[in-house]
Amino acid sequence: MSSLRDQLDMERLPQHIAIIMDGNGRWAKEQGQDRLFGHFHGVESVRDIVEGCAELGVKYLTLYAFSTENWDRPIEEVTGLMELLVDTIRKETATLNKNRIKLHVIGDTNMLPDYARKELQESLDELKDNTGLNLIMALSYSSRWEIVNAIKNIAADVKTGKLQPFEIDQDTIKDYLTTREFPDPELMIRTSGEYRISNFLLYQLAYAELYFTNVRWPDFRKENLYEAILDFQGRERRFGKTGEQVKTSLPITQS
Repeated sequence: MSSLRDQLDMERLPQHIAIIMDGNGRWAKEQGQDRLFGHFHGVESVRDIVEGCAELGVKYLTLYAFSTENWDRPIEEVTGLMELLVDTIRKETATLNKNRIKLHVIGDTNMLPDYARKELQESLDELKDNTGLNLIMALSYSSRWEIVNAIKNIAADVKTGKLQPFEIDQDTIKDYLTTREFPDPELMIRTSGEYRISNFLLYQLAYAELYFTNVRWPDFRKENLYEAILDFQGRERRFGKTGEQVKTSLPITQS
């Protein structure tokens, strides 16, 4: 039997994969450990999946690392997560650079501690010229925050005359989102058996294929990624057309 990777159609890979990395705390509890133990081991999964996407030639990978709602967690966990974030960035930047991976961050980073912002900016600067996989970290991110912020900026530009109301369309809104540099995700993966989007890329996921797995994030590895991509490749992406139209037309690409 061929491996899951061998079964992939390399001509039909999603160019942008987004992942909600869920289940670190539950995984740790199942191991009889505290929640930070799960987050620590979740870093191993991040490393493996980033490597897997880079090897396949996926162009964009967005990871939901920390939501604005996560600030409401116990202070000990939040502090531990910030320290883990800084430590991971410091340790992984050289490897990311070696593999030509470019790092991006979306979210309200003003909420991050000064030491975390400093470490993050240093890594962003070091990796800014890389041309391989674009790794997008959603940190202190909320899709509703992002949309509200976009509306405020659009309103401000209308008020100053920079933008006319009749000019506003879908492309205008996209240009005011934090993800303006990236194409919309084609595949969204959520681990740990939860079936919701949880305030993640609400506008951008309009036509994404959603894949849910019971695997906890610390156990999620390349083979699980390949399973998700195979599932994606087995779906018919219609974008509002009928199945018959899709079969008789040229391959559809998302604008």
